Amino acid sequence: MKELTRAGSSPAVVPGIASPDSKTARADPPHHSAPAFLWSWKLLTVANIDVYVHGTFVLLIAFVGFNDLIAGRGLPAMVRDVVLLLAVFAAVVLHEFGHALTARRFGIRTLDITLLPVGGVARLEKLPDTPRQQLLVALAGPAVSLAIAGVLAGVVTAIEGTVGFASLGGANGTFLTQLMWINVALAAFNLLPGYPMDGGRVLRALLAMRMEPELATQLAARVGQGVAVIFGLVGLLVNPLLVVVAVVVWLGAKAEHSLSTVKVALAGLSVRQGMITDFRTLSPKDPLSRAVELTLAGFQQDFPVMDGTQLGGVLTHGDLLRGLSGHGANLAVEHAMRSEFETASPAESLDGALTRMHQGKCPVLVVVERRDVVGVLTVGNIGELLAMAAAGRRSSAVPGRAGNGKRLANA
Repeated sequence: MKELTRAGSSPAVVPGIASPDSKTARADPPHHSAPAFLWSWKLLTVANIDVYVHGTFVLLIAFVGFNDLIAGRGLPAMVRDVVLLLAVFAAVVLHEFGHALTARRFGIRTLDITLLPVGGVARLEKLPDTPRQQLLVALAGPAVSLAIAGVLAGVVTAIEGTVGFASLGGANGTFLTQLMWINVALAAFNLLPGYPMDGGRVLRALLAMRMEPELATQLAARVGQGVAVIFGLVGLLVNPLLVVVAVVVWLGAKAEHSLSTVKVALAGLSVRQGMITDFRTLSPKDPLSRAVELTLAGFQQDFPVMDGTQLGGVLTHGDLLRGLSGHGANLAVEHAMRSEFETASPAESLDGALTRMHQGKCPVLVVVERRDVVGVLTVGNIGELLAMAAAGRRSSAVPGRAGNGKRLANA
């Protein structure tokens, strides 16, 4: 058994793990994760999926209403346009549920859906396993938008006798006709190959049928950045809103490309190769001043909290700062730590562990082997591992272990 380096401590036991031979040791995570975007508020929960709205969405509603008033269209026009905007975003929510419920068919949970001024984002816990499944999930959203347009077309035909094109390019036409064409435009726009938009994900799935998944992601992301440049140039000449869309698509494509690069670098590595093995722990009754002392004395910023031999929680650097700011250095660790945390097995893939840290509420994983706490894994550790491995590849000489007890993969 691996002993902890805190003086007088004994091997830690993690409650809730039935078998010491279990391959994966992790506490049950909270059912709902933190929202993907700051300044987001939960609207409702449907099909066990939380739907959030970003604060800037309120500014969009205010802008639409104010624009109608200063243009002299009057209060009825303002109310109509605001209701149309809300109807459009209701359709966007249904579009995102198309992705979410299709992913659920393949056993993939959707963490949440967030409404932004430029559209919606459904955050899946992972990509579907096969390119075919990825293709179906990507196409599900535009399919829902076209289905909504089809239903509206039927209603409009029943009421008006025909589906006109008067509202296709402007503000003319009835409310339902406009909403119908907006859903058609939503489907068509999302099918443009601007990764990470739906069309970009369709492109990525088709590429993944012929090449390595991460290479497919990188190529699709590059295409997405090219589409963003086109959006930006057209937006400068036609509609400034396209410039905003271009920035969002560019940043999204860049983030996907960077994440794919990290996944390639972490391929084949385990948690054991990235975790800290020389670490300290805290007791629930320790004052925060003890955490400050350990932080200033070494490299560690996140601490497992041990109640005797039981792992009772985690005190992250952020928790420490909030506790110090609100209550001072004499506050007991148990009042500042978080009791909702996740653990990892040393044999777990480093890529999978990083994904869980990004999705969850806690930026640190406690590494457990046969009920013993044997390490701590943070995003910072993984970043250092990647940086040192890259430097080692350039010099063709990577040591088996770096300072401060951090392991490095052979480059």
